[in-house]
Amino acid sequence: MSLLRTAARASVATRVVGNTHRRQQQRWAAQDAAAAKTAAPAQSPAPTPAQAPASAPSMLDQLAQLGQLRDAGVLTDAEFEAQKQHILAAG
Repeated sequence: MSLLRTAARASVATRVVGNTHRRQQQRWAAQDAAAAKTAAPAQSPAPTPAQAPASAPSMLDQLAQLGQLRDAGVLTDAEFEAQKQHILAAG
């Protein structure tokens, strides 16, 4: 009977330690995110007009990504051509 009692205690202890570890990791992650959020505006310089906006990839980058997707088998040739025409018409 003592072997079962020891196993039960070990199981409970393992669960408690795991839960404590998980909660601490979540707290640390939240603190890191808050610190990064407050530090990010001070670290990032204002974009100059000569720099391309990061949110809008160039037409060549978009076409290269389409080619990679087609080569990987994600897009069919027809889908590739349709998206390529859409990008070329927008540019």
